[in-house]
Amino acid sequence: MFADLNVPVPTLSKQQLSQTASKKGKGKQEAQSGPPPAFTPAQITAIESRLDLLVHLGYTVIAFNQTVERKVDPKTHVNTLDPLLGQLRRRPGMVYLKRLTIVLDEESEKGFGLTNGNSALFAPYDLLALTPTTAASFSLACLTHTQPTPLTTHIISLPLTLPRLPFNLRHTLVRAALKNGAVFEINYAGALGGEGDPALSIPSGGESGAAAKRNWWAAAREVARVTKGKGILVSGGVFNEADLRAPRDVANLITMLGVSQDVAHDASTKVAQSLILRAQTRKTYRAVFSEPKVVIPEGISTSQSVDVEMSESQEPSTPPTEQGANGKKRPLEQGSHTGTPQSAEPANTSKERNDPDGASRKKKKKNKQPAS
Repeated sequence: MFADLNVPVPTLSKQQLSQTASKKGKGKQEAQSGPPPAFTPAQITAIESRLDLLVHLGYTVIAFNQTVERKVDPKTHVNTLDPLLGQLRRRPGMVYLKRLTIVLDEESEKGFGLTNGNSALFAPYDLLALTPTTAASFSLACLTHTQPTPLTTHIISLPLTLPRLPFNLRHTLVRAALKNGAVFEINYAGALGGEGDPALSIPSGGESGAAAKRNWWAAAREVARVTKGKGILVSGGVFNEADLRAPRDVANLITMLGVSQDVAHDASTKVAQSLILRAQTRKTYRAVFSEPKVVIPEGISTSQSVDVEMSESQEPSTPPTEQGANGKKRPLEQGSHTGTPQSAEPANTSKERNDPDGASRKKKKKNKQPAS
């Protein structure tokens, strides 16, 4: 299974967004009929051709990426992926996922809409990702938004095409994010230059061409060094069909960052598969994936298990012990509470039992003695 979890979709124009937003304000009967197609036929044709090439290259899991700048406003936000999936042609053996990426900047530090009050807006998306561009937003993404909640972001996409990373990759932050199950995404679009690629203009300030390649290699090597190859996800992030690469070619490209071939191969297979499974825990309570069940082995019925428990409870307990004068412990005999054995009875008691008249004779002799 090879996955490309970053297939960007074209950004809708203001006219298309205004038409969709006006439809949302109408009655319930029109809202239930479904939103109108938001993408033009030319855009759908371009996406279809790109999907055909991805299938030919060997990808089986594809995530369409919708990018939002700064914050998610519940009043103006429109989910453009739901109508897109309704317009695309179904392909056997292919899995389509929906992903939302929020680009964080200085204004996003005050809040970017990822709150419990807006959880209904993020529920339709299968994956949530953050692209921090400041040190504060990077710390917030690693420590806060990777915790198990209905709004957990499992992907931290780094802006590798910037002239320089705007923050330091601290080991404490990276380890905390990896411990919570997050991954660091590396898009190979920057390694190819991608001239004229709209993906490189997000966030603003990114470069293209030879400068983008130089920046990408320097930042990607730093990511591989800090993470030590753990939790690295490799995605495409390209619009042009000429920039798409096969999974094996991408693995060979990632090995040049200083990671082993196994890590480079898992970056688009095992890491992506485990990420999709963890993303499903957003719909459960505190990321609990399943309920524990008691499994009784075959051949043992419930009555037999009860008999075994009863027999174990009726086992004789260890006899009590008594500590002697020498400090050693010796077991007490049954029927004796004072610690004296039953056989150690006084001799006179045995005689009195056999000869009850002897006791009366002794009493008479004592009575006959004269008083002094």
